[in-house]
Amino acid sequence: MASAEAAAWSSSSSLETDSAPVPETAGTAAAAAVAAAARMGPGARVSKAALATKLLSLSGVFAVHKPKGPTSAELLNRLKEKLLAEAGMPSAELTKRKRQTLKIGHGGTLDSAARGVLVIGIGRGTKMLTSMLSGSKRYTAIGELGKATDTLDSTGKVTEEKPYDQITQEDIEGILQKFTGNIMQVPPLYSALKKDGQRLSTLMKRGEVVEAKPARPVTVYSLSLQKFQPPFFTLELSSCANVLELTRTKQGPFTLDEHALPEDKWTIDDIAQSLEHCSSLLPAELALKKPKPEDSPEHGLSCEHITLNETKGEDGEIKTC
Repeated sequence: MASAEAAAWSSSSSLETDSAPVPETAGTAAAAAVAAAARMGPGARVSKAALATKLLSLSGVFAVHKPKGPTSAELLNRLKEKLLAEAGMPSAELTKRKRQTLKIGHGGTLDSAARGVLVIGIGRGTKMLTSMLSGSKRYTAIGELGKATDTLDSTGKVTEEKPYDQITQEDIEGILQKFTGNIMQVPPLYSALKKDGQRLSTLMKRGEVVEAKPARPVTVYSLSLQKFQPPFFTLELSSCANVLELTRTKQGPFTLDEHALPEDKWTIDDIAQSLEHCSSLLPAELALKKPKPEDSPEHGLSCEHITLNETKGEDGEIKTC
């Protein structure tokens, strides 16, 4: 099998937000957590209350390991469900939209067929996610010569087959230079980019006519051939091909091997430790940056908000706590 590694930076970024359901009455989720803990005994009551408090206090940016299969949004929901369950705050009780206190989101969408680093923001860390979109990224891709698909990856329908016997390792290495440096990249039609609020990939699967987005500047810092074992390769040549596997091994300062938490580490304590560790990877001023209002909602960043408790002040203003 063959794979290539590229670190790329894209000048475009965007913001997509989704609001999750919240409690029907003020304090419902927090009260339910305490009540559930009380039924389990004094020891459990202290434990659940402490976990709920700790969950609410989490703030910053960390990374998780997204497996192949779920979308980035589905993975975020899975993470949220695990944290709420651990803290004794079942999401079934969150039924009405209100102001938000606990925020969680992801920055830099990974396709469902891809795996690797997915950056997560929690609490005030959600304001830092836009900065993650513009950071450098590194991928490892495995492709197959001789077959082209309508989606450009292994999930699509084969649209063309060509011989690949004439393709050599020298051919691939010789073409690498054309894909490095500052280049103009036309986003594929099967992508997370949106038109009228809907993903292009969704529109394509419906059979609707979709126009390609204009080319945009991308910087590819390096691109190298790691293995060559026909029919597997990583770049487009005079034959045809599709991507079999795509793994994001780095996003900003976060790497897959060192920082991305696997699902068995999606606990409040493990995330708290990761937040503390990852804070040293970010510039001190980054936490002060906020998403720019002019950023277009094309792709990449999703936030979910949950209100856990609300009180009404003397002036009648609803305050969150």
